[in-house]
Amino acid sequence: MTPMSKKRNPSSSALAAEIMKNYKPETVEDMQDALKDIFGPMFEAMLEGELTGHLGYEKHSKDAKATNNRRNGSSPKTLKTSYGEVEISSPRDRDGSFEPTLIKKRQTDASSIENKVLGMYARGMSQRDISQTIEEIYGFSISHEMISEITDRVLDELEEWQLRPLKKCYAFLFVDCLFTKIRNQYETKEYAVYTILGYGLEGDKEVLGLWLNETESKSRWMQIFDEIKQRGVEDIFFISMDGVSGLEEGARSIFPDVIIQRCVVHLIRNSLRYVPTKDYKAFTASLKKIYAAPSLKACLSAFESFKQQWSAYPGAVAVWERNFSHVEQLFDYGSDVRRIMVSVKARAPFI
Repeated sequence: MTPMSKKRNPSSSALAAEIMKNYKPETVEDMQDALKDIFGPMFEAMLEGELTGHLGYEKHSKDAKATNNRRNGSSPKTLKTSYGEVEISSPRDRDGSFEPTLIKKRQTDASSIENKVLGMYARGMSQRDISQTIEEIYGFSISHEMISEITDRVLDELEEWQLRPLKKCYAFLFVDCLFTKIRNQYETKEYAVYTILGYGLEGDKEVLGLWLNETESKSRWMQIFDEIKQRGVEDIFFISMDGVSGLEEGARSIFPDVIIQRCVVHLIRNSLRYVPTKDYKAFTASLKKIYAAPSLKACLSAFESFKQQWSAYPGAVAVWERNFSHVEQLFDYGSDVRRIMVSVKARAPFI
């Protein structure tokens, strides 16, 4: 095996395995649940900004008011997104004249704006980017003054979320990405937004952060992992990733003992580019014998058979030859850990 990573203390691996055994994370659902939890506070912040603009005064303001209309609590509302249902509290006014624009009174589907909202959470968006994104969400339906009110509310929410303290230790981090379009002055451009999902030692999960990707490099990922460290993280056992440029070196420069695991599903998809559609089923079945083998010996044997069987597609075989050390290192750990590292992103919506 190539010495690509330092094998962890056995107690760390045993602890990670115990977490997997006891909490049995369902990774697609976990990523979706963790991301959808972000929507509620942002939707509420934007609606509060709308209500402030409607009433003409800030919440809890002691100043004289130009209207007798007042805030009047909130109503519960369930919204549908691509990530699942989100519960929010929609603010109300006393005389019932407030008509929300972002999410109208009888509206239940917020999927059309979800990626823009996630984009605003990403580190790397400037205040002007955020204001422009809000303006794009609302279009011409509200005034520039209202946009300013909503932006102020959103910035408060973002700062609190982006700077919140993190746990001292995470058993697993999974790095994935989504794509969103962001307007920069007169140009709309698609950006990758990287999401880091973490599992704590109690089996709980959270999105540590989202980062806008304009450049991928070791220094950029060093900044990201240094930020995570500054927010309280002292140790990470495993990171699963899809071959993001510079991530492995950047992560190890801040957390030297972390084990980096390439996402097997991405390797499968990369190799399928060289395989005709008619052979997909047989090809992936051969691959499964490799990464789902019961032992390293069985894995190596399956790999030799795979190379002979699919030699007609050298490009596909080469993908696995270049990355086989990542498959080998799976067998340093027990089946519970191996199952998660292999299957975590098999159905993830961002691949």
